[in-house]
Formats: sequence, structure tokens, C-alpha cells
Amino acid sequence: MANKDEKDNNAQTAANPLSRKLNKILETRLDNDKEMLEALKALSIFFTENNLRSRRNLRSDIEKRSLAINEEFLSAFQAVKEQLDSVYSDVQAMNECCQDMTNRLKAAKAKTHHLISQTTSLHNESQKLQLREQVANAFLEKFQLKPDEIKILRGTRDGGLHADFFKALAKVKQIHSDCKFLLRTNHQTAGLEIMESMALHQESAYERLYRWTQNQCRQVTQDTPDVSYLLCQAVEALQDRPVLLKYSLDEFGKARRSAVVRGFIDALTRGGPGGTPRPIELHSHDPLRYVGDMLAWLHQSSASEKEYLQSLVKNCSANVIQLEEILGNITEGVCTPFKVRVEQVLVSEQDPVILYKLDNLLKFYHHTITQIISSEAALLTTVAEIQDLSHRMFFNSLTSHANRLLDKVELPPPDLGATSSLTQTLQLLRDVLACHDASVVRIDDKKQDYKQILACVIDPLLQMCSVSASRLNAVDMAAYMVNSIHLMNTTLSLYEFTDARLEMLNAQTEAHLDTLVSEQASYILNRVGLAQMYGSIQQHRPEHGPLSSISGLDEIAIKSAMNKFDSYLAQPDSLTLPQCSLILSSTVRASAKKRSVELVCQAYKQIYNAIIDPKNNYRDGQNIVPRTPEQVVHLLM
Repeated sequence: MANKDEKDNNAQTAANPLSRKLNKILETRLDNDKEMLEALKALSIFFTENNLRSRRNLRSDIEKRSLAINEEFLSAFQAVKEQLDSVYSDVQAMNECCQDMTNRLKAAKAKTHHLISQTTSLHNESQKLQLREQVANAFLEKFQLKPDEIKILRGTRDGGLHADFFKALAKVKQIHSDCKFLLRTNHQTAGLEIMESMALHQESAYERLYRWTQNQCRQVTQDTPDVSYLLCQAVEALQDRPVLLKYSLDEFGKARRSAVVRGFIDALTRGGPGGTPRPIELHSHDPLRYVGDMLAWLHQSSASEKEYLQSLVKNCSANVIQLEEILGNITEGVCTPFKVRVEQVLVSEQDPVILYKLDNLLKFYHHTITQIISSEAALLTTVAEIQDLSHRMFFNSLTSHANRLLDKVELPPPDLGATSSLTQTLQLLRDVLACHDASVVRIDDKKQDYKQILACVIDPLLQMCSVSASRLNAVDMAAYMVNSIHLMNTTLSLYEFTDARLEMLNAQTEAHLDTLVSEQASYILNRVGLAQMYGSIQQHRPEHGPLSSISGLDEIAIKSAMNKFDSYLAQPDSLTLPQCSLILSSTVRASAKKRSVELVCQAYKQIYNAIIDPKNNYRDGQNIVPRTPEQVVHLLM
């Protein structure tokens, strides 16, 4: 029942409008209602006092305020309307004016239509004419020469050459080349005419260029010529005319040839500027310096002329220019004066060492100059001929020296050493071989030269020593030959490519050493009394009976010999041959001593074995020869 009453009260409350409004106001959240906030902010401007009267007149105040605002808005728009009306009237007037102008333009266009058509036609025609003018100007620019260019090509009366000449000539060549394209089109007549005209200009220009170049080439006769840039350009341009280029370069070669000859003669007789360097002829008393200075001048001159020629043709194709031929012609002029002077030196010189040094000097400069000019050039041919002459003169001098050795043979000195002729000749050989080691030649040439030099010197020396020792006894001859060969061996061992000769000399040394060793062993065996016994034992045959029955091989004789042999064992050097002591080489002396001792030991061994052999009927052989062969070897070796 209570619940029912509560529901009735709620229903009544909901039906009351005032309650609904209050509830709505109370439920409203002003934070989220932006319009309400804005309204309250506007209301706060004029609602300043919150009293009963203000609240009752609020509605009328708001309406009055709204009416005042609308009136202000109306007055503001009234001014805008008046201005828009003014603008409209102006636009209306402009429209009427434009319409009038349009009508007038239409009328004028109708009247001038024919004139405009003619103007348009003339304008198009003018454009075509301008295009034709441009084409004609481009054609003339490409296929015709300007008056200034023609004037430059023809030149002046003084024959000078302007720097722009080559530009004009290049343009003529280009036009002549471009005419080929005209001949492939419908403009063949124009192409032929232009080509003929350019050919005339080209020929006259090349003729003038050739005369100018030839004249310039004739003037390069200074010691240090100045090859101008214009001359280089002229030579480059003349490549299209190989004959004219060859004639021009021939003129250059003639001018430089005369300059080189004059410079060589001046260097020989006058020297350098101010006398420095001094004239080469002043050193004619010194063959090496005299010939060396001339060769050095020729080498420097050849290198300089090659540089001048290369600077002249630096812009030319290598297939067109024959540099080697021109350079050979330039250097050919000095061949005769150079050859005459060097031949005089070679013919008058007798010293083999000087001749060989000259030979090597000529070989060196021949090899050096070959790197500058062609090997077929006259200068190199001349140097090769002179070098061949010096080579022959050198070997002729060696042969003459060897012949003099054999014509007057010296007797060996008392000490069986080297004669003065042998010493001087070996010194000469050392000087020659020293020169050869310092030379710059190929290995094959060195070997061949060594072979010839040794054949010219060593063989005559050996022959001289043999003739000199022919009057000596065998021991003296062997010692003398061993000493002589030793000196030769010592000299040759210092140099290369002498192995074959050293082997031959060593073989001869061994042969003579065998003689010395045999004589030394025989001398020892004779002095101790074993030589006869040793010979008898070697000749004994079993059918002859025992050794003890042979005369001279009895026990008393053997014991006497063994006593002498013991004395020798005590002092082995006491029985050395004087000739062995005179041997210069300590190695050979030691070898001779060792080998002779070995022969003595072998002889003693045979004697010992024969005596202790029971077949020979020696009663007490061990006491007769108390020393065994091993003991003897130990004492002597």
C-alpha cells in the first residue's frame, strides 16, 4: 500500500511542468554545454546587478539588445548596398563601352580583312626568305673563303707567313673534303665548281708554303738553331704533299750538314766560345784523348741533331718522315775529316796497349751512337771501318812484338827465373787484358778477343822459353820452364775466359814437373847408394838365381847403403836438388818434393820386399833393412 502511494507521488511530480524544468536544469552539466557558456558570457556583459527587477526585465532587456544589434547591422549593410550599387553602375558603363569597342573592332576587322591576309602572307614569305638567307650564309661559310682568308693565303710581297695561314689552309682542305658530300646529292655542279676553286687555292697555298719552308730551312745554319713554331706547323702541313716535304727536309739536312761540318772543324781548330773548351787538335799528342774528344763531339752532335730534327717533325706522322735517313745525311759530312785524323793516329801508333784502348773506345762509341742514328748511316759505317782498322793494327802490333821476342832470345838467368823479355811481355799482356775487362762489348766478342790475344802472346812466349832453355840440361830446363809457365799461369788466372789456356799451361807444367820429380828421386837414390840396387832388383828374373848371389847386392853393400839411407832419413832436405829450390811456386815445390819422396818410398819398398823374401837367401834380412816401408813413409811424409 505504501509502495502504491509512493508511485502516485512520483507520477504527479512528473506531470508538473515546473518540476520537469527544475529537474532538467539540475541535470544539466554546464561544463559540456558550450552554447550555454557562450550565452552566459554574453549575458555577463550587460547583466551587472542581480536583483528582482533585473530578473523580471531580463527577457525585455535581451530583446531590446537584440533589436539594437539588428539595427546596427542594418545600417552597416545600407552603406555596403550603396557602394555595390555604385560599382554596378560603373560595371554597367564599362560593359556598354566594351560592347561599343567590340562592335567597332568587328567593323574595322571586316574592312581590313584583305590587308591582314596580305600582311600574313608577306610575313610568311619574309620568314622563308630569312631561312633561305641563313642557309645561304651557312653554305657560304662552309664552302667559301672569306676575303681576309683569301688575302692570307695569297700572302704579301715580302713572302712572310701569317699564323692564320694554317687555319685558312685547313679550311680549304675541309671545304675540298666536304665537297664530296655535295657530289653525292643533287648539287653536283656546285660541288665540282667549289672543289675546282678550292683546288686552285690549295695548290697556290702549298706552293707558297713550300717556298717559305724551304727558305726557312736554308737559314738553320747556326750552331744551336731555333726551330720556330711556324716552321713546325709548315712541316706538318706539308705532309699532304710528300714530295714537297721531302725537298724541304732535304734543304734542312743540307743546312744542318754544313753547320755540323763547320762546327766539327771549329771544335778541332778553334775550340768553343772564348776558347773553352780548348781546340781538340791541341791534344793530338795524346791519342786516347784526341780520338776520345772527337768521338764525344760526334756523339753529342748526333744527339743534338736528332733532337732538332725531332722538334721540327714532332707533329708529323712517323710513316711519312724518314728520320734515320735525314739524320744519316746530316752526320755524313764529318766522316771524311774524322776518318783521316783517326787513321793518322792508328798508323803512327806502335804501342799495343794504346791501340787496344783505341779499339775499345771505338767499339764503345759505335755501340753508343747506334742508339741515336741508324746502323746503316755513313757515320757509323765510318766508325766501324776505323774500329776494324784499329783491331787489325792492334794484332799486327802484338804479332810484331812476338816476332821480336823470337828474333832475339835471351838466355835464362842463373836463378832459372823469368827473363826480362818474359816479364815485359806478361806486363804488356796484363795491360791489354785490363783494358779488355774495362771495355763495353758483348760476351761473345770478349771471348773471341781473348782467344786471339792469348794466341798472339802466349804461344810465342812458350816458343821463346823453349828456345831459350834448349841449351840447358834436363833439370835446369824443367825448372826454368816450370817457373816461366807459372808466371804465365799467374797472369792469366786473374782474368775470365782463360780456362782453356790455363789447362794447356797446367798440362805443360805437369810434364816438366815429372822430369823434376824423376831427377830428384834418382838423385836421392844415387846419393844413398840405392839406385844400382833398385835397378838390379827391377831387372832380376827368378831364373838368374837368388839376389844375394848378384854382385853389389851382398849384405855388406846393402847395410852400407842402409846407413847412408838412415842419414838421409834424418835430414831429408839435405839431398834436395838446387833446381827444385829455385822453383818460384811454393805449391809446385811442395808437389815436387812429395812426389819424389813417394818414388823413393816405392823404391825402398821394392828393395825391402826383395831382401826379406826367403827366396833371395838373405840370412837375416830383417836386420839388413831394419826399417819397414811404413816407417820410412812416416819419417819422410
